[in-house]
Amino acid sequence: MSENKFKLADIFGGIIIPVLLVVLIYVFAVYLNVGGEYHILGEDNVIAVILVSGFAQMIILGVPLVLGLLWNKWAGGAAGFIMGGIYYVANAGQYTALFATYMDGGVFYNFFGDISMLFYLVNAVIIGYMAGALCNGSTNFKRMLGAGLTAALITAVIQAFMNYTVALQPARDMTVGMWSDPLYAIVINFVPSIALGVIVPILAKVMTWYGLQPQKHAGY
Repeated sequence: MSENKFKLADIFGGIIIPVLLVVLIYVFAVYLNVGGEYHILGEDNVIAVILVSGFAQMIILGVPLVLGLLWNKWAGGAAGFIMGGIYYVANAGQYTALFATYMDGGVFYNFFGDISMLFYLVNAVIIGYMAGALCNGSTNFKRMLGAGLTAALITAVIQAFMNYTVALQPARDMTVGMWSDPLYAIVINFVPSIALGVIVPILAKVMTWYGLQPQKHAGY
């Protein structure tokens, strides 16, 4: 086997791209995030919310979705359990700490027991499993797109319903208030999912062109 010699392209992929990603995440978190130090677009700007919170959810759901499309439903579901579990723990911890400083009448809100918060984990599993089952190993782009969009929209509807009905009171009040402006609520709840359902199948299809997909095994 010939030695894989060091090339300038390795510097680009190994240093420049990761550093650019770090800078991009920093800018989003500090300057675009509505809860960031500067929030230059405003404290409730729709675009800022989508680029930060919406983008974070797209990453969490996008990994299991792409594995479901490229590999199988079990890989998608397993990846969803890992990614969704990380997001659930991080989000629940953030909200618990946030509302601990705004205790209403001495009530302490533990978001680790919030069912709507737990559904971030459930939906991450569902989106990967559902897309994998609907696509069933096919690399036909229309089927991949249909599977991706269907799984993304169904999980978005489930999460929106959970946030509106069973979330702990502070979070539920925020959600109910959001739906006082239906257009704003629809954009926040569903535009990232629609984008996810389109972008990930395109990415998955491009990956198949270059052979960047897990090996298929008999029985899946």
